[in-house]
Amino acid sequence: MKASGLGWAVLLVLLGLVVKGKAEIYIVTVEGEPIISYKGGENGFEATAVESDEKLDTTSELVTSYASHLEKKHDMLLGMLFEHGSYKKLYSYKHLINGFSVHLSPQQAETLKRAPGVKSVERDWKVRKLTTHTPQFLGLPTGVWPAGGGFDRAGEDIVIGFVDSGIYPHHPSFAAHHDDPYGPVPKYRGKCEIDPDTKRDFCNGKIIGAQYFAEAAKAAGAFNPTIDFASPMDGDGHGSHTAAIAAGNNGIPVRLHGHEFGKASGMAPRARIAVYKAIYRLFGGFVADVVAAIDQAVHDGVDILSLSVGPNSPPTNTKTTFLNPFDAILLAAVKAGVFVAQAAGNGGPFPKTLVSYSPWIASVAAAIDDRRYKNHLNLGNGKALAGLGLSPSTHPNQTYTMVAANDVLLDSSATKFSPSDCQRPEVLNKKLVEGNILLCGYSFNFVVGTASIKKVSETAKALGAVGFVLAVENVSPGTKFDPVPVGIPGILITDVSKTMDLIDYYNVSTLRDWTGRVKSFKAIGSIGDGLMPILHKSAPEVALFSARGPNIRDFSFQDADLLKPDILAPGSLIWAAWSPNGTDEPNFVGEGFALISGTSMAAPHIAGIAALLKQKHPQWSPAAIKSALMTTSTKLDRAGRPLQAQQYSETEAMKLVPATPFDYGSGHVNPRAALDPGLIFDAGYEDYVGFLCTTPGIDIHEIKKYTNSPCNSTIGRPSNLNTPSITISHLVGTQTVTRTVTNVAEEETYVITARMHPSVAIETRPSAMTLRPGASRKFSVTLTARSVTGSYCFGEITMKGSRGHKVTIPVVAMGHWR
Repeated sequence: MKASGLGWAVLLVLLGLVVKGKAEIYIVTVEGEPIISYKGGENGFEATAVESDEKLDTTSELVTSYASHLEKKHDMLLGMLFEHGSYKKLYSYKHLINGFSVHLSPQQAETLKRAPGVKSVERDWKVRKLTTHTPQFLGLPTGVWPAGGGFDRAGEDIVIGFVDSGIYPHHPSFAAHHDDPYGPVPKYRGKCEIDPDTKRDFCNGKIIGAQYFAEAAKAAGAFNPTIDFASPMDGDGHGSHTAAIAAGNNGIPVRLHGHEFGKASGMAPRARIAVYKAIYRLFGGFVADVVAAIDQAVHDGVDILSLSVGPNSPPTNTKTTFLNPFDAILLAAVKAGVFVAQAAGNGGPFPKTLVSYSPWIASVAAAIDDRRYKNHLNLGNGKALAGLGLSPSTHPNQTYTMVAANDVLLDSSATKFSPSDCQRPEVLNKKLVEGNILLCGYSFNFVVGTASIKKVSETAKALGAVGFVLAVENVSPGTKFDPVPVGIPGILITDVSKTMDLIDYYNVSTLRDWTGRVKSFKAIGSIGDGLMPILHKSAPEVALFSARGPNIRDFSFQDADLLKPDILAPGSLIWAAWSPNGTDEPNFVGEGFALISGTSMAAPHIAGIAALLKQKHPQWSPAAIKSALMTTSTKLDRAGRPLQAQQYSETEAMKLVPATPFDYGSGHVNPRAALDPGLIFDAGYEDYVGFLCTTPGIDIHEIKKYTNSPCNSTIGRPSNLNTPSITISHLVGTQTVTRTVTNVAEEETYVITARMHPSVAIETRPSAMTLRPGASRKFSVTLTARSVTGSYCFGEITMKGSRGHKVTIPVVAMGHWR
């Protein structure tokens, strides 16, 4: 702020103080370094900057006085420009970026844009949620937890921060054990807010920090304290679910409707949980709140950030996907040594649907694991119709009469209530339903969430039915059917042809009078036992909903020279803790556990496994952890066949196709191998700035604005960033890229081989190298376009070590004439 008092006065007169238009939330960045990169130079304030990947001591006098100085400057700027009461500052951002968020009119925003010392003014936008048996599937109990001292020590003293919808602190997954209490974690400085209802704080030793961020949501008029809770309490369920996947206690029985579905455990059951609530039930979240939550989490000293949130679409106000306030603040978090796992998005199976773009983030795709729940409806004509139903069977060796909801209405006026949905017991005739199987129809109401399978089961129970069938008559593309646990026999028939078999049998067997009223119900059937899962060898597979590459670098959807997603982890039908007041999933209202799917569930798997790596290798950078996860991942399923991805067929049914790196990144996570990767591809803050500086179409002033770093990079091209993957979206003639590996094991000799689709020639130099412990070596990869196919081709580089380590990285390229 170099303007004199007189200059300000003139400026105010020139700009005027007219306040018009509906107020909006804006995120503003201003000149001057944030704490993390301030190298000194302002009178009376010594440097606070840290070396790359170093932890910041936020309690030091230097840091607190400089933080207070920045905040005063934010307040002074706003106070000089605008009348008191005509705006509301929501947050000052001091640690990772220097700026603030403010609620003011579009005219005031224009004034702010032109003020000296202001670098950017961006209107806030929204983010949304990217919505167990997995520890065994991933081999943690036998292959990984013993290395950390057993499950009761796995993740000890590692703090995972969750920017999500809060937490339900009374859940057994988050209980602190009296027989093995948690000690203090001196490096963590977060606070615990008090629950306004119970007057108790949210922490217990397992949960180590709990704060909520809703200033932007309140300013926008979106916050409703009765359902959103003005505290870290989870009003949705999502935050409790993701926290339990990453760090929930081991061996917690998953009980619903009197049946135990196994024992739940987090990936790092001894890790600590720090809650930063910025996501809400009905509207998702505002970036101003999310940025404040991330800024606070890094200030507090978390080791890992788990983000199951992302933008609804690429933000259009910055040209580049890698340079928006969300990704920029995550770059600063990585600079502070924090590993970030983010859900890749749920826009699959279509290309370019990712909402996690940047090389400093671990973008996680979702896999289906080996557990499937199946069930059958047996008809009186001998046909068995397959369906989904996490339910007990009807009485063995017994059949029951089937009655359709539309045939048992109390009176014809009930048709206005969509009675075939079976959501309202009061419109159906209990005398006709009692002791029978109730047949219901799956309408669009189930797709939008105004009807639920849970409610069908409650209706059937209230009417005394022995069970229910919910049949899908027509399916909209993209409808995802998940099994829902219910307390009485019940089944969802998802295959329309099977539904037709059921309707034909019912109609032939049911006698009606000339008006169409039923004289006697003669159709009979029984429902099988759907409680036992079947374990499949075909796992893992890439889930249909999981977002796909190629990655984009800008908003005209130009392809980036960077592979995304990075890695695949379980994200389909994951059992984990739920908040009993959460209504996010209508089928689990009031329950303590939920079985849900999404890349939201995949990201905390990686966050928890990253905690196990951080525990074993405390000095590793975020890039080193990400590299270890990627280079040791697998591209084969349990049966030893190449991974497959769920995809739509021409008829919009689901089919399996061979998966590519655009579906799974480097492959499916293999935690045991990741603990001891042999070699890592390391990178730090300067490398990421170099990547930005060489990305085509990026304005270097934009880079300076967001990173406070000049462009003096030596990497030449973005494809030379030292990532554990190689992507060249526009390969013309021959191009050579370099990579540097660092040995994190004993001395070993590695032989390097490469294979690629025939349309691109690949060559690596040298063909072998010996590395001492801690040593780094460069190697080069030369790609030559042999033929121009107009589509991407894939390959991989393998480095086999003499001590048994094996490192693989994917190679992706598309040849062009020019």
